[in-house]
Amino acid sequence: MNSPQRTDPAEPAVAVSYIRVSTREQAERDGDPEGYSIPAQREANRRKATAIGAVVMEEFVDRGESARSADRPELQKLLRFIAANPVDYVLVHKVDRLARNRVDDVEINLAIRKSGATLVSATENIDETASGMLLHGIMSSIAEFYSRNLATEVLKGMEQKAKTGGTPGKAPLGYRNVAALNPEGREVRTVAIDPDRAPLITWAFQAYASGDWTLRRLAAALEERGLTSRPTTRSPGGPLAINSVHKILRASYYKGEVTYRGVQYPGRHEPLIDEATWARVQEVLDARATGERSREHPHYLKSSVFCGGCGSRLIVTMSKNRYGALYPYFICLGRHSKANGCMRKAVLISVVEELVEDAYRTVQLDPDVRSQIEARLRSEIAATRVGIDAEVRELSTQKERLLTERSRLLQAHYAGAVPLDLLKTEQDRIARQLGAIEERLSAADVAIDDVEANLRRALDYATNCYRGYLAAGSHVRRLYNQAFFEKIYVEDDDVRLMLHEPFKTLTATATTGHVGEGVAGSIDSGMPSLTEVMSRNNKPSSWDEGLNETILVPPAGFEPAT
Repeated sequence: MNSPQRTDPAEPAVAVSYIRVSTREQAERDGDPEGYSIPAQREANRRKATAIGAVVMEEFVDRGESARSADRPELQKLLRFIAANPVDYVLVHKVDRLARNRVDDVEINLAIRKSGATLVSATENIDETASGMLLHGIMSSIAEFYSRNLATEVLKGMEQKAKTGGTPGKAPLGYRNVAALNPEGREVRTVAIDPDRAPLITWAFQAYASGDWTLRRLAAALEERGLTSRPTTRSPGGPLAINSVHKILRASYYKGEVTYRGVQYPGRHEPLIDEATWARVQEVLDARATGERSREHPHYLKSSVFCGGCGSRLIVTMSKNRYGALYPYFICLGRHSKANGCMRKAVLISVVEELVEDAYRTVQLDPDVRSQIEARLRSEIAATRVGIDAEVRELSTQKERLLTERSRLLQAHYAGAVPLDLLKTEQDRIARQLGAIEERLSAADVAIDDVEANLRRALDYATNCYRGYLAAGSHVRRLYNQAFFEKIYVEDDDVRLMLHEPFKTLTATATTGHVGEGVAGSIDSGMPSLTEVMSRNNKPSSWDEGLNETILVPPAGFEPAT
């Protein structure tokens, strides 16, 4: 339906002005909320209105809106306005301010004509004549070509930037987009490390690589440490959602790679994590891909303690007294789920903690056994020095070969000899192999003297496990329990231990006091070689079963490095 028409011909013609800029940077240049382009378009439209004897009644301004879609708030408001009010002219600075594709251009012009108004360009001679309509069609087609060609050129430029190691688009959290001068003195856009957020991103990777964190707990810990998203003009910065943390942990950008259209390129930016840590994080994420359960009540004894009556796992429950005080208990899962009729009562967690502490007095190494193990280790250390050096040389050669292969693969892709899908497959394979090599190199990059000192310290702890367990924190206590015990059965007022090998054999030998041939046999059969202990790529032996790491004692000793 046409809009109401003016009845008094003496009234001046009525016009509405439409103004649009594509980006918010254009709209707010130099701190001016209207930038440069908006006032310039407004002035041109007003001059055109004066030239045709019209008065601008309303002005509609879309700030930071692309013309590739007609779904712009101020444009839609304009179309509703001219449909309900008598308007003679719709003023635009150029035709491409209204639309940059022919379909939208036709639909918008039909709506303007239906209202009884006429489209007028302040800089182009378009009108209702045949030549004016031809020019309008040509200008609309040019606008569509410009838009499509610009998008193509932008994509080409972003791909070329990625190929040279640059960062196309906005830098991820932990980095900042900054301006810098290139060797020719021209200003270029690059990325730099965000000094406030980068350390927290690095910590997040290292923490999650341990396998001890859920995404929910990690997101909460990052919020406590002050990590927030970057504020924008539309929203302030805030804590990261769980899915945002997941995306960060999946992003290979943080290990020094740039991904564009599914292809990884070596980046020029400084990585926040090493290859081995990133690979470990991906393993943990993949292992939990079917769904991650958040531990509501984590405790270092969970997964180690079991019911002494029915053998079910013990879980943590919180009991509240009539005054509102909470008391943590271990309760039998069989009784809790009513699965086996177990009637074992819940036990205060503090009581179980004390029982386990006292149990470590019973897993002490006999001093004579300790001496034999230390002599064996000294002998193996001397023989291992040569083997480690040879392994490091071999791993370094393999790493250089893979890096060369990756570089040649990219060059072949640039030359059009390798299709994109094959490039992605080969890059994934090389990345997995490099991650494994980096992990093994990290394990081998330990001074033999430090290894000898730490293994001797480990034997000191094994000779007096009780003292070491008391001195350890919660995380290390969990590793102690997993390394020493297959299961800890909680009885009414005691605990029953099921030891892992070789501790089962060693403590049995220490109890009987037979230190002769039986002891040597137990050492030979149960004690792994030093090479096996140090090699992370080997399958964990019974010595380190249950540990996340395949070295029983890290270079910093039993306590975590400060």
